[in-house]
Amino acid sequence: MTSATPRAGHYARAAALTGALTVLGSLLGFGRDLLLAATFGADTRTDAFLVAWMVPETAAPLLIEGAMAFVLIPLFTRSAANGQDLRPAVTATLPPIALLLAGAAALTALAAPWLVHLLAPGIADPDLAARCMRLTAPTILAFGLAGYASAALRSRERFAAPAAIYAVYNIGIIACTLTGHDRLGVLAAALGVMIGGLAMVAAQAPAFARHVGLPGGVRPVAVALPLAAFAPVAVYTLLRQGQVVIERLFGSTLGEGAISHLNYAQKIAQLPMVLSLALATVTFPRLARHIAARDAPAAARRLAGDLTAAAVIVLPATAALVVFAPEIVAVLLQHGAFTGADTAATAHVMRLYSLGLLGQAVVGVACRAYFCGTRPSRFPITAMADGLAATAVLAALAVRPWGAGGIALANAAGITLTAVILLRGLRAGRAAGVAAPAVGPLAARFLAAAVAAAAAGWLARTVCNGLSPAAVLVVGLPAAALAFAAVMITRYEELIRMIDPREGGR
Repeated sequence: MTSATPRAGHYARAAALTGALTVLGSLLGFGRDLLLAATFGADTRTDAFLVAWMVPETAAPLLIEGAMAFVLIPLFTRSAANGQDLRPAVTATLPPIALLLAGAAALTALAAPWLVHLLAPGIADPDLAARCMRLTAPTILAFGLAGYASAALRSRERFAAPAAIYAVYNIGIIACTLTGHDRLGVLAAALGVMIGGLAMVAAQAPAFARHVGLPGGVRPVAVALPLAAFAPVAVYTLLRQGQVVIERLFGSTLGEGAISHLNYAQKIAQLPMVLSLALATVTFPRLARHIAARDAPAAARRLAGDLTAAAVIVLPATAALVVFAPEIVAVLLQHGAFTGADTAATAHVMRLYSLGLLGQAVVGVACRAYFCGTRPSRFPITAMADGLAATAVLAALAVRPWGAGGIALANAAGITLTAVILLRGLRAGRAAGVAAPAVGPLAARFLAAAVAAAAAGWLARTVCNGLSPAAVLVVGLPAAALAFAAVMITRYEELIRMIDPREGGR
């Protein structure tokens, strides 16, 4: 057996690089959101843009991090494990997939007015939303090609170019907004979405050509099996994205700015969840190889490590977001047209939305085990449908008394229910030979540490009452982090063993 240390070092470096580029992309995303908030505020223009932004918001999880990755990474990993060149698989799958995506993009552009009416029937300016949606429709093709390239490169254990795509995407939006908002208004941001999507493809093209290879022709019959595997994963991913549809649908009935407040809160709160999945992104090809080799114990260890790493990041971040929401929103967004009232509304939503971050991270990690087999499980579809139904019912009940905060709370409850169902499914053996990972012994300690972090944060916030939001964060965030670490320190070695199970190089 090959020494475990080089393999562990390889994954550590890849995870660090992926995390660093993810942070860069997220920081640019913050810059993008800050620019949008300062330039357009939270009014009918941003509401219209955000309804149109549902196209890339749906395409990204489906075609970049979701269905495309879940189907193609195992497919490419199995080919690479058997010593095969990936070009035959690329020739069989890329041309017909690209054709289907191009058709979907064209259809979305044509149907934009109808889609706006369906997704946000109460929006104040449906014509502007439809024009924005026509500009964002090409991202269906661009994101699909970017996701395809990412899956192929990750299966070759090439992580730099795939991790950089969100950085170049946000640069495209920022550049177009800065240069075009005077002449085009919010349409400049929509144009930036389209240009950013094309930049995602261009950023990976050299690495794809060098490490994977371009298709050698068209063989559409051979793509039938991958597309059949794609269907259940796509349904699952679309159901997960359905939570955003519910937010927009109910938010459009609350008046000007509600959709924007929900969006800003979600974008800030999701950063720790995205970071928590960095290790799982790097180790996904490894998990796929364990499952293909029917090595269930190794797959369970890998899954347990990914879940543990996610919890280590998400739980202290949740405590910080709940305690310091007003200060975080003020520092990041309260500039230009974004008012103090917008900060208060966004912070209230963010506190409630953050309660579902652990559920989101668990769903993001656990679902991978279900989709690594040659025949993806349909169990996650049921789990996500149950969670989405809970979100819809709770949002309908809560939207009137609690407004946007009720929608955020419904979102948190629905995704948490999905996480519980997926973990129970692992325990029942519904995934591809992967048993439930043994994370139970650490769960109580994690929760205690999160409570300690929140308590330390509240105390620091009280002591700093009257200081500027930035000063409160400078004092309060380290206090919360130290409290979390103090509770977890006695389990440090166990944490390391779970996150890095030293699987060796087999």
